[in-house]
Amino acid sequence: MENFKMIAKTFFGFEEILAKELQQLGAQDIEIGTRAVSFKGDKGFMYKANLSLRTALKILKPIYHFRAFNDQSLYKGISNIDWSKYLNANQTFVIDTTIHSDHFKHSQFVSQKAKDAIVDQFREKFGQRPSIDKDFPDLRINIHIDRDQCSVSLDTSGASLHHRGYRTATNIAPINEVLAAGMLLLSGWDGSCDFLDPMCGSGTILAEAAMIACNIPANINRKEFAFEKWNDWDNDLFDQIIDSLMKKTKEFHYTITGYDKAPSAVNKAKDNIANANLDDYVTVQQANFFDTKKENAGPLHMVFNPPYGERLDIDLERFYRELGDTLKNNYPNTNAWFITANLEALKFVGLRPSRKIKLFNGSLEARLVKYEMYAGSKRTKFQTNTDDID
Repeated sequence: MENFKMIAKTFFGFEEILAKELQQLGAQDIEIGTRAVSFKGDKGFMYKANLSLRTALKILKPIYHFRAFNDQSLYKGISNIDWSKYLNANQTFVIDTTIHSDHFKHSQFVSQKAKDAIVDQFREKFGQRPSIDKDFPDLRINIHIDRDQCSVSLDTSGASLHHRGYRTATNIAPINEVLAAGMLLLSGWDGSCDFLDPMCGSGTILAEAAMIACNIPANINRKEFAFEKWNDWDNDLFDQIIDSLMKKTKEFHYTITGYDKAPSAVNKAKDNIANANLDDYVTVQQANFFDTKKENAGPLHMVFNPPYGERLDIDLERFYRELGDTLKNNYPNTNAWFITANLEALKFVGLRPSRKIKLFNGSLEARLVKYEMYAGSKRTKFQTNTDDID
């Protein structure tokens, strides 16, 4: 099988860890872009990347590139592609468009013009045309226009890859699965000690932490990928890829624990952990973090997503002060990481973070912060880090 170029889309701040994931999987010609990483691989690798990548939102397969500066050149460029290679007249498709161009103002207009070019080509060749299906298309086409450069790609993934398939129950402010996995990887979590999410909500960080610790493919529980409807879909090859990935899973010899003070959240987290077949690795308990103490003397890795007043109504100053006090007094020998979009609230923690990494939680600019609590003292370990991203 021949190699071809693909592009994995991701969140701001995850480009380097996504590139590292691709390198570890065996991708070739890896190049880091903005919110994206390009690479090369064959069809089997395309299947493997969709199944395995924790920090990718989508994997696109570029098929054509041309200049487009008005609707005529756009129509002509789309018409130059032989669409019968990818689609039959009795199948369905949909077009997703993103534009950064003075030549085109509306993505909907571009999608409509491209659709016209595709159906006109089929009518002329076959006397019949494929139709649009926005929900369950046989082919999802991605058009990206940057100034006058138009890239046409096939979407290999379909629905965003953060739809892992295990989360059926969510709370008010659930964290995106790809964001959770990226935070864990940025924090250096590798399964080599105990883990705690002290405000676990519906259990997303717990599930992602367990899958990283056991090297379980991120999307093994997912129902479908877009490439399964393609004309060149190879079911046997896909099964072989799954078998080879599952042979690389590993045992985990520490604890992964989640606390939440809401009984409803605890029940949802337990359901989602069970859906992901991770019950053997993860324990969820009803507890208020501020009333807890570290259970073992060994090192503890903590990653969590505390409320920051956007969708949950709390007394921020008191909450973050209690958070800092609990870490300082009750959790020695702990690396504690959390994300917040409320940068003012960090002042109330009363501890100095050793790292701050700029991320986005949805549209909110956020920081992933690290506090190092070490044994033998109730103070944080003061250190500067020249790699910090503010």
